[in-house]
Amino acid sequence: MTDLSAPVKPGALTMDAHSPGLALRSLVIGLTAFLTVVDLFATQAILPSLTRHYGVTPAAMGFAVNASTFGMAIASLVVGFFSPHINRRTGILLSLTLLAIPTGLLASAPNLAVFTALRVAQGLCMASAFALTLAYLGEQCSAMDAGGAFAAYITGNVASNLVGRLVSAAVADSLGLAWNFYVFAALNLAGAVLVYFTIRRVQPMRAMMPAASPLEATIAHWRNPRLRAAFGIGFCILFAFIGTFTFVNFVLVRPPLSLGMMDLGLVYFVFLPSVVTTLLAGKVASRLGTRPTIWGSLVVAGLGLPLMLAPHLGEVLTGMVLVGVGTFFAQAAATGFVGQAATDSRGVASGAYLACYFCGGLVGTAVLGRLFDSFGWHACVAGVGIALAAAALLTFSLKR
Repeated sequence: MTDLSAPVKPGALTMDAHSPGLALRSLVIGLTAFLTVVDLFATQAILPSLTRHYGVTPAAMGFAVNASTFGMAIASLVVGFFSPHINRRTGILLSLTLLAIPTGLLASAPNLAVFTALRVAQGLCMASAFALTLAYLGEQCSAMDAGGAFAAYITGNVASNLVGRLVSAAVADSLGLAWNFYVFAALNLAGAVLVYFTIRRVQPMRAMMPAASPLEATIAHWRNPRLRAAFGIGFCILFAFIGTFTFVNFVLVRPPLSLGMMDLGLVYFVFLPSVVTTLLAGKVASRLGTRPTIWGSLVVAGLGLPLMLAPHLGEVLTGMVLVGVGTFFAQAAATGFVGQAATDSRGVASGAYLACYFCGGLVGTAVLGRLFDSFGWHACVAGVGIALAAAALLTFSLKR
């Protein structure tokens, strides 16, 4: 694949036309996203086992597992800053290859500090590939195609949440914790192989070099109230998502639900509806507008919160479905909005958005973990509700 940061000829592709090869690009990017972040949240499915293995509190283990979001926030900023000068294919390929190293080393992490450091290293590699694929997508798609393409990208992310958790629970239950990380290291390498054999076959569009420096572009994006609001929405979305799907694991394995390891993995079929609905986010946002789409998504997620407080598994699972559908739908709409609202330096804008998004995950883990340990599940769910309400308020600023 040729360097996407080179200038494009004027008139080569209008932003209102359908770009050629969109379906193939969406498929490749979706699969790349799947294999990039498949182990990001998969470890949440074995949180109770890891907590027992290291002999720590749920909050401490939850923070260690989600420390990858800290690395992802840093890498998103760095990659976004230097995005105009990074060859997309080379960057994604190198990131996925290096990702397999800390993933494999997690199998023999001797203590929680080393485990946390390796998760941060994972996040650095994952976010590099994540941010570069977002920048690539923004450069390859016309405005007409962008919503659907970004939705397809987020759908790959959704699918990784489901499959990753199922695989993690199954492997840990049958082969042990160590083999769980070896399997995911192999999946990371599979992602590198996918990029090597497919990305170069996609007809590239050469992105126009931004007129401003990366620093000037970053400042300009933060001065844009629409983008600033979108960054805040991303922060709140992962804050809520992490808070829900990290600490609900401890609720599921405790009485009265008392699920076993394999049952806990099967619970994450709750993400299956999100795989389908997220694909529709682009079309819905194009038809109704970004603000109504995000508001509707947040309402759906909010409706799931009281259900997760019930003592019956069916109601808890229904609540998890609603939170998953709502947050992923909102994430797809917000991501697509950033790609369209940033008229130039889209790589820098994507990096800033992802940095805020992943910071939300880290802060959510710390804050909600403390609430969970000190005041219980009800307080944790209340914190999730506050984050969703904050995202709804920020959505008022998303004007075209």
